[in-house]
Amino acid sequence: QVQLAESGGGLVQAGGSLRLSCAASGRAASDYAMGWFRQAPGKVREFVAVISRSGSNSYYADSVKGRFTISRDNAKNTVTLQMNSLKTEDTATYYCAAKRTASVDWNFLQSGYGYWGQGTQVTVSS
Repeated sequence: QVQLAESGGGLVQAGGSLRLSCAASGRAASDYAMGWFRQAPGKVREFVAVISRSGSNSYYADSVKGRFTISRDNAKNTVTLQMNSLKTEDTATYYCAAKRTASVDWNFLQSGYGYWGQGTQVTVSS
C-alpha cells in the first residue's frame, strides 16, 4: 500500500500562488495515477487534477484549467500542484490521492481512488 502526505497549504491573497506537494511512501509512486481533490465546507469533494503514472497525461477540472499545473517526480515519489491566480472560491482542504492504474483515460481517472492523504488547508482571502 502507498501512504500519502500533503504539504504546502496556507493563507494567500486572491491572485497569489501556492505550491502543494504530496509525498508518497510505502510503495513506488510510479505504480499509481495521482490526483488532487478538494473539499470546501458544506460542499462535496471535487476533482481538481490528475496525472497518469508516467506523467505523460494530465487532466484538470474546468474551474482550475489554465491556473493550476500538476506534475510529478517519480524518482522522488512526489506529486506537485502549482496553483496560480488563486481565487477565493479555491478555498478548501486539498487532498492527494492515488489509484493503481496504467490508464490514461480521462473518465476513468476522475474517480475510484483508494488511497488518500490527510489533506492540507488552502485559504484564499479577498
